[in-house]
Amino acid sequence: MNTPATTLVPTPGSGLVGKVRRFLRSFRESDAHPDDTWARQFLTPAETLIYNGMDARDREHACRVTQHLLRDHPDVDQEVLAATLLHDCGKSVRTYYVFERVFVGLLPYRLTRLLPPRGALGIRANHPELGAKLLAHAGARPRVARLVARHHAPIGDPDAMLIHRYDDLE
Repeated sequence: MNTPATTLVPTPGSGLVGKVRRFLRSFRESDAHPDDTWARQFLTPAETLIYNGMDARDREHACRVTQHLLRDHPDVDQEVLAATLLHDCGKSVRTYYVFERVFVGLLPYRLTRLLPPRGALGIRANHPELGAKLLAHAGARPRVARLVARHHAPIGDPDAMLIHRYDDLE
């Protein structure tokens, strides 16, 4: 991918406003309405299994991030789109209680890496690596798993940087 991440155009409601909206939607899974049919067109059968196991709120977030990325970069590689849809799949290894989801969602990712890796905080801190392992075990495309693993540590990887920036805006 040769598209520099610096061409990123923020969408209305991105950044802090977007995070507040996401926070308000985090209370009930039934309030989430991911565009699953649209998303599945970018995934292999193995990746679809992992996607289907994600919480509806995480799938909805992933669809929005992917749609924004695709809007600004219509020629982006299919594996980047798949990784964007699956970037938070590591969070699905454990069900979150509502208070955990809200609390953990308020903490910056970097801070969770500094706290003791227990329970929901441990999942949040390690979700990129956990997601990559889930994907590899399921038989996902290796590059998709690699991008998921790197989406919070994208240094030197322009595709992972693209996912990271769009995820951060949403």
